Amino acid sequence: MNAPKKHRNDVHGWIVLDKPLGMTSTQAVAIVRRMLNAKKTGHAGTLDPLATGLLPLAFGEATKTVPYVVDGEKAYAFTVTFGIETDTDDAEGRVVSTSDQRPTEADILNALPNFIGAVTQVPPQYSAIKVDGERAYDLARGGETVELQPRTVEIHALRLVSYDGQAAVLEAECGKGTYVRAIARDLGRLLGCYGYVSALRRTRVGPFSEADSVTMVTLDADPQAVFQALRSVDTGLLELPCVRVTSDGALRLHRGQSVIVRGADAPEEGEVAYATLNGVVVAIGMIEHGSLVPNRVFNL
Repeated sequence: MNAPKKHRNDVHGWIVLDKPLGMTSTQAVAIVRRMLNAKKTGHAGTLDPLATGLLPLAFGEATKTVPYVVDGEKAYAFTVTFGIETDTDDAEGRVVSTSDQRPTEADILNALPNFIGAVTQVPPQYSAIKVDGERAYDLARGGETVELQPRTVEIHALRLVSYDGQAAVLEAECGKGTYVRAIARDLGRLLGCYGYVSALRRTRVGPFSEADSVTMVTLDADPQAVFQALRSVDTGLLELPCVRVTSDGALRLHRGQSVIVRGADAPEEGEVAYATLNGVVVAIGMIEHGSLVPNRVFNL
């Protein structure tokens, strides 16, 4: 006889977790999901176990907003240690190249502009990119040589924070799909000395910053902290324009029908926007011919 299915709660919203070192993103989702006993979960952007920082976790109807958070700008603080290149481009990997050369601070500063703007980079072999339906890191761990295609990414800013002659602390602001490990690898190669990421912290994801985050220590210490940390569904959409609708407009959107958008601050043609009724998100859609045409509706 089958055991009765465990009842889970309808939880809707975001928790911006400050993921600790050594924990996988999957483990983090599972732990916080158990704390909330939530039905539906997701996260916005995987963080490697050796990385710390912001891992936005979505619950219930907030999972519909995940793509918009993932598409947002990211910010990182990371350390590049020079003189070594690894097969994973981080501290976890096997050393594949070494050099006795070390750059000067001026060398690093002169090299950084090469990594700002539209930049072509080859993702690390140990990455989550799929190759013929399988993750690249699974193929690499199985001993296969993974040939990943170069891709163009947007790096909006790259700053040198400090340098001690061996390791440089950098800050980056970048778009979707950028690999910080690839920046470290390519910077080391350009400087002729090799390099790998020895520490990595994500400090911003889309609309979420460190000020919005909660640590696992805080969640473990107080059973109510996880509920206090829960943010509303629409916080994942705060970088999009908002359209306020009436009750009649909300009903139309829920039926999949468009609503006319008026006013001086109305979103522009072709923009993605979200609609709210009394502060509660109703739908996400695109502005077409002066109307909001819904493509996702919310049941809140």
